[in-house]
Amino acid sequence: MPEQLWFTHILNNLFACQVTGLLRAVHFEPKYPQAPIANSAAMEFLVFLILIVLFAAVRSRLSVDKPGALQHIFEGAHGFVNGQSEEIIGHHSEGYTPFLMALGCFILLCNLIGLVPGFESPTAVPVVPLGCAICAFFYYQAQGFKHSGIAYLKHFAGPMPLLAPLMVPIELISHLARMLSLTIRLYANMFAGDMVTLVFFSLVPIGVPIVFLGLHIGVSLLQTYIFVLLTTVYLAGAVAEEH
Repeated sequence: MPEQLWFTHILNNLFACQVTGLLRAVHFEPKYPQAPIANSAAMEFLVFLILIVLFAAVRSRLSVDKPGALQHIFEGAHGFVNGQSEEIIGHHSEGYTPFLMALGCFILLCNLIGLVPGFESPTAVPVVPLGCAICAFFYYQAQGFKHSGIAYLKHFAGPMPLLAPLMVPIELISHLARMLSLTIRLYANMFAGDMVTLVFFSLVPIGVPIVFLGLHIGVSLLQTYIFVLLTTVYLAGAVAEEH
């Protein structure tokens, strides 16, 4: 059985039977029936709970006259994401900001939670970045169909009808490769950051690792920004309006 974080151990003690039964109901046999919840899944669930608490705290203290520090942080992040999407997508970008903001908050907290002793970054496990990439993929494809209807399929055919038989498979491969690109970029950077920090903590436990903790924070912010930026670019291509 793989080593479990303390939070994972608690979840497995509480919900192992239910999760194992659910997995078996969909014809998937867990490798460890007594501990079917992996560390990455437990960390994702913890991030979800933290975000719910944060959002509820911000919502309960909203104020126009005296906004708190937490409200300022979220308003600043929302304004940044909204301004970026407006520059890339255009004037009709406001409806996509909630998804981009939620995606960014989730990835950022997943990246940073590994800095807390006793936790690990779920984005350093391939399945978590892949899940985020799949969500982004289906979201921008759905928005493309919502915006253009069946005419959205013309995006895959290219500008010249004669080249459509060639362009369609190329475009399909290109769109699927976007998921792979988003996944590998986020996973590789977070995994490397965790390994570097772990190595220096084991070699020099005092002083020097602080530098790499700062580097880890910088990488976490940068990778979150890149993931949201690329998702915005893909959205712009899906909902582009011809003039």
